[in-house]
Amino acid sequence: MGSLILKVRYIYWVFLAFIKKNLQLLIISFLCSLLAVISIISFTPYVIDLLTSKKVVIGIAGKYTIDNLPEEVVSQFSNSLLHISDSGELIPLLADSWEPLEGGSQYIFHIKKDLVWNDGKPFVASDINYTFKDVEVIADNEYLLRFKLKKPLAIFPNFLTKPIVKYPLVGVAGVYKVGRVKTKAGHITTLQLNPNQAGLPVIIYKFYDNDTKLVQAYKLGEISQMSTTRSSIAEVFQSWNNTEIVTDNDYSRVIALFFNFNDPLMGEDKDIRRAIAESIDKSKFSSYGTDAYSPISPQSWAHNPLIKRYTYNPSVSGQILKNVSEASDSAKLTISTYYDQLALAGDIKEDLQGVGLDVGIEVISGSIPNTFQLFLAEMSLSKDPDQYFFWHSTQKSGNITSYNNVRIDKLLEDGRNTYTTESRKQIYDDFQKVLVDDMPAFFLYYPHRYTIMRK
Repeated sequence: MGSLILKVRYIYWVFLAFIKKNLQLLIISFLCSLLAVISIISFTPYVIDLLTSKKVVIGIAGKYTIDNLPEEVVSQFSNSLLHISDSGELIPLLADSWEPLEGGSQYIFHIKKDLVWNDGKPFVASDINYTFKDVEVIADNEYLLRFKLKKPLAIFPNFLTKPIVKYPLVGVAGVYKVGRVKTKAGHITTLQLNPNQAGLPVIIYKFYDNDTKLVQAYKLGEISQMSTTRSSIAEVFQSWNNTEIVTDNDYSRVIALFFNFNDPLMGEDKDIRRAIAESIDKSKFSSYGTDAYSPISPQSWAHNPLIKRYTYNPSVSGQILKNVSEASDSAKLTISTYYDQLALAGDIKEDLQGVGLDVGIEVISGSIPNTFQLFLAEMSLSKDPDQYFFWHSTQKSGNITSYNNVRIDKLLEDGRNTYTTESRKQIYDDFQKVLVDDMPAFFLYYPHRYTIMRK
């Protein structure tokens, strides 16, 4: 026992002597090691950038923060409870299944098990952060989520398609996860997404204030890809040998000419609205997009291909409008629109002047005008055919034309409170027939979308 104590004391004194002799060297080594660890952590994203050969740099125009990133970006690193396909079909993502209870005033969602956030933490029902007015969200257990509505709503699951994200930008079960983020004055300037699966490229999004800066960034080589709906931008790069331009249709939007039913001339007679429509040569818009004649896109299961189509017929429509002009002292028309649609407004003005109408153009900025006669603008389309917000007479903010049709109101109410696709299909067939015939708006085209990328 005594010899053991002597050995321990010997080791202790040797260790102490070593520390005293090499203290300065040990402190310097510790500080260098600490600095190295901090440097590795800090510069890992940059090292990944240098070592990763597959990388796509995409430019986007617009100012965005952590809370309002475009869904096309968020959906890369997170998922939603449900997904709506381009045709309008609901597909479960984070949910295995769901069912309505109590006539549609409650919905139960069964959450998939073994899901994880991109930071490695388990994903459970209580993590779901959807908030709706007059809807109570209850996590009955880790994998059972219940929504209690004040009123039954058959289409409620369609509102559960927004990707779920927790602060700051952590997604769940995403193909990508957020890496480096750069901000300036609260707005994101650069967002890097690193793949969770082998073989996928790193995606870097760079954000610019406007289209002019976006185009300049492509010219300078800051980005390798961008998208636009403006043909004038795509034309700039048509002759670039190192650039490929892919053109498709953006069926999430439709360009339309809206008629104000509060205006004495526009709301007086649908024959006047029809005559205006038949005075417009839509063939001139082929460079802008694909012909539209319904507010429900041809990709949707609810699209009705048999509804009436208005053809260019200036000889007949011109006579109708001439009679209106002669009978009215205030037959001058004004097209209100935004700067982006100014060229299109000029084309329409030319056609309407061709049949004898006195037409002016008002360029507006900001929100929708409180008063107008003709309003040329784009309308955002949901993948679900429900358009209650735009055309129901009770919707003062969405129904910008002040359209009021009892039959349309009833069809819209039935459409959002009917479960089966077959029954909803019939309802929206009738909805499109009545709306297009009544013409609160004349649907012009679904705009082209141009993806410009380096070869």
